[in-house]
Amino acid sequence: MRFRRLVSYFALLAGLAPVLSYAQQMNGFDLQGSLIASDEIHAGGPPRDGIPAIDQPEFTEAGLATFLRDDDAVLGMVRKGIARAYPVRILNWHEVVNDRFGAEAVVITFCPLCGTGAAFDASVDGQVLSFGVSGLLYNSDVLLYDRQTQSLWSQLLAQAVSGPKKGRRLKLLPLTHTSWADWRSLHPATGVLTTNTGQTRPYARDPYAGYESSEDIMFPVAFRSAGFHPKERVLGIRIGEQTKAYPFVELGKTTGVVSDRIGDTALTIRFDRQAARATAHAADGRQLPAVVGYWFAWYAFNPHTAVFHAGDGSSLKRDR
Repeated sequence: MRFRRLVSYFALLAGLAPVLSYAQQMNGFDLQGSLIASDEIHAGGPPRDGIPAIDQPEFTEAGLATFLRDDDAVLGMVRKGIARAYPVRILNWHEVVNDRFGAEAVVITFCPLCGTGAAFDASVDGQVLSFGVSGLLYNSDVLLYDRQTQSLWSQLLAQAVSGPKKGRRLKLLPLTHTSWADWRSLHPATGVLTTNTGQTRPYARDPYAGYESSEDIMFPVAFRSAGFHPKERVLGIRIGEQTKAYPFVELGKTTGVVSDRIGDTALTIRFDRQAARATAHAADGRQLPAVVGYWFAWYAFNPHTAVFHAGDGSSLKRDR
């Protein structure tokens, strides 16, 4: 019932979005000359910063994070020898965390509509950027903006699509989408983002309850594929100009370790069914940057992606 109300609310907004999208400005952002056609950018409902980014994240020890259940989803990251967990139940309400690992500025992003978590180096052209939520969407995916130049950035393109930084790219960093129990087991000394965010939100409630199992997609996307359930989770990898998706339903048919190659790059996919964790690793064991998210979202941005299928030793390529 809650999800149906959410769909109705967003459907109303989506109906208005095509009219608004033809304007050269949306939510106060100048779209003139955007890399994305203005009629493909949609108002998600909230205004700029209506979904507030977390700018001063506070962390606690794993043993003190009693607000988390073992099966809660988290985005886990290790940088500079520091492990941190970002609970999805918090990210659902904020979508962006501006953080630092020592002197390194990073931004943790999560789009509930696409199920996609991605972490980026927040330095571009030698300038440290801080990010907010624009309230705009492209292919149902969050468009971030940086406060220094007001440029709009696509999460899944990892690129600025408008503003002074247009065309610049963000460096994707390794991030692990897994359960709290799994991350805590792998990294007992992890820090955990707390609910002391400076905002009052019902973090115990999932505002997107029912969305993950539904076939509905709230906003238009450029490409659709019937190959899998739209919300099937996939591990998506880009190496150079080549992309490949590893659906969890296919990884679940394997031993949990898949040796593969994308172009000239050999890699290993590690999958844990119980934790719903999939990660990609180089030949030397290093975790590679990748994105876990819904199949529809990966395909919308990568309609020519190769797709891993277990058992036949082949990767099928899906075209438009």
